[in-house]
Amino acid sequence: MPSVQVSWARSADAHEGLLETLDPVERARYTATVDPAGRNRFLVGCALSRRLLGERLGVPPEDVPLRRVCPTCGGPHGKPRLAVPAGYDFSVTHSGDVVGVAVCRGAEVGLDVEEAGTALDVDAAARTALSARESAVLHSLPPDERGPAFLRIWTRKEAVLKALGVGLRAPLRDLEVSGPDAAPAVLTWPDALADHPRTTLTDLTVDGAHPAALAVTAGDGRVA
Repeated sequence: MPSVQVSWARSADAHEGLLETLDPVERARYTATVDPAGRNRFLVGCALSRRLLGERLGVPPEDVPLRRVCPTCGGPHGKPRLAVPAGYDFSVTHSGDVVGVAVCRGAEVGLDVEEAGTALDVDAAARTALSARESAVLHSLPPDERGPAFLRIWTRKEAVLKALGVGLRAPLRDLEVSGPDAAPAVLTWPDALADHPRTTLTDLTVDGAHPAALAVTAGDGRVA
C-alpha cells in the first residue's frame, strides 16, 4: 500500500541558508526568477522537497539526487524526480504564500493548491478547462459559489496531471473529475493519454481556506 506524507510551508520561510541545499540547476533558476515572491516560493519548495527526501534516503538535503527533464523539449524544467531508483515520487505546489510538498512511496503522486479568493473569470476559465458535464454542474450553483467550486475542480484535475507528469499539456476538458460536492474521483480520461492508472483523489484544505487536492496513481491497481 503506498504511503504519502504532505507537508506545508510559507514563502516567508525562505532565507539565504536554504540556498546551500540547492543544486546548480536549481540555483540558476532561482537567480533567473525576477519576481521576489516567486523566488521565495521556489526556494522553499526545493528546500522542503530535499529535506523530506533526504530524511527517507538517509542523506543531507544537498545530496539528494534530483533530475528535471521536460518530456517535450528535454530541458531541465520537467517534473522533478529522484535520479536514482529509490521507490519514492514527490510533487511540489505553491500558490500565493503557500508551498506544499507531497512524498509518496510505491506510487506516483501529484499535489496542487490554489489561493483562496483569487480574482477569477469563472466563465472563461470553465470554457478552457471544464467538460460540458463539469460546466453544467458548476453553473447549476449560485454565482457566489462558482469561484470556490471551480477551484475545487481545478485542483483535482491539476493534481492528477501532476501525478502523471504531463502537466497542462493534456486536453483539460477531456479529463473529467467529479463535481465539487461529490467524492473526488476521475470520471473520464483523455484519449490522448496512454496511461490511465487507478487513481485515488483526496480533497485537502490549507489553513481552512486554500483548496488543495492530492492524487496518487498506482499502475498495479493499489490505492492509497
